[in-house]
Amino acid sequence: MRPNSYLVKATISGALGGLLFGFDTVVISGVMDALTRLYHLSDKAQGFTVSIAVIGTVLGAMFAGVIAQRFGGRETLRLTAVLYVISAIGCALAWSWPSLLAFRFLGGLGIGASSVLGPVYIAELAPARWRGRLVGAFQVNVVLGILLAYASNFAVRLLHLGAIQWRIQLGVAAIPAVLFLIMLFGIPRSPRWSVSKARIDEAMEVLRLMGDPDPDKELAEIQEALRESHAVANEPVFQWKYRYPLFLAITIGAFNQLAGINAILYYLPRIFASAGFSQLSGDVQAIAIGATNMIFTLIGMSLIDRLGRKTLLLIGAAGTALCLAGVAFIFLTQSHQPALLWLLIAYIAFFAVSQGAVIWVYIGEVFPNAVRNKGQSVGNSSHWIMNAAIAFAFPVLAARAGGAPFVFFAVMTTVQFFTVLFFYPETKGQTLEALQKRLVKV
Repeated sequence: MRPNSYLVKATISGALGGLLFGFDTVVISGVMDALTRLYHLSDKAQGFTVSIAVIGTVLGAMFAGVIAQRFGGRETLRLTAVLYVISAIGCALAWSWPSLLAFRFLGGLGIGASSVLGPVYIAELAPARWRGRLVGAFQVNVVLGILLAYASNFAVRLLHLGAIQWRIQLGVAAIPAVLFLIMLFGIPRSPRWSVSKARIDEAMEVLRLMGDPDPDKELAEIQEALRESHAVANEPVFQWKYRYPLFLAITIGAFNQLAGINAILYYLPRIFASAGFSQLSGDVQAIAIGATNMIFTLIGMSLIDRLGRKTLLLIGAAGTALCLAGVAFIFLTQSHQPALLWLLIAYIAFFAVSQGAVIWVYIGEVFPNAVRNKGQSVGNSSHWIMNAAIAFAFPVLAARAGGAPFVFFAVMTTVQFFTVLFFYPETKGQTLEALQKRLVKV
């Protein structure tokens, strides 16, 4: 039995925020050279131009859960879509460096909020047997957005538009942002949010529409879980009983960035340039990286409910550590530069099939219903705070010692391997309510 059309439509709508997330995250990589020349940016100013969106993302991730708990994930996702539209148009029309920073900050708010709300919305709609693959659709859209951003940057560059080229590259995001906003007006509320607001009939109708095999049993489990956790709108997530889910969410969010993924994606053209590639050839290599990311994320999605989340994380941590060590060797010795592309492709493959496929699914699973949105915010905030710090520091550190950041990333992925091995539970095939009983330590 496959997911029905209602569930597929809701999943695509929720996951489309991931496409904008991926696109907005890396599209800046194709315009940094133009912005550096136009605004005479130093290494620190370049880092700030990239990281200002991440700062907005941190705030968006921190507060999205609280807002969604009150107004609902669907309604809050609509707000993120509006922010995406304003940001894309604003960046394209920016009249100064500060105005560009302001619109990138707004886009960051949307990225942070959607990274919290999209996976949670899908997780709360999807029956347990499909949850891993359907929530994984968010990550598939993230990497699709990354690939489209690299391809869009390359295509626009081929048009030779001169001074307005970077504006077009940034403004293209308005097209999927408007589509995202439109689609969000054709999906239902989360049944778990409806139950928390005593809208029982509404919740039952959504469970039936989503094709739940036993909606009466699922509704009863949701109600029991909410009663047991004394679920109310102001239930705090920072409590001793939630210490295990908090540990899991914070560490997986941090390790995701300590693997260096976003630093590499943000500065990919610069990394290739330092190895002797031209701007256009660097764009082509970036598309190869983006395509690899897409293919292996799809492979990860096909394996996540078979091999499990923990197994994929262990495979990925071991593989990325080895690849990062190889990249560090190239930059430290200034030799074997032709191997850089293949090492980065292998790195992306290992990352995409593991952390890329697992992170949003895992964070959405480990928290109980009462604080799932808030818990997702905590995990995402950990992810984005680390992202902001690394995005700001990377160009400065790379300029001083090209290989040092990659040595650091390799060490961190090694630490991740042993942390996952000894402390992470497997969550595949279990209902959210069963996981709540297992992971919440009263």
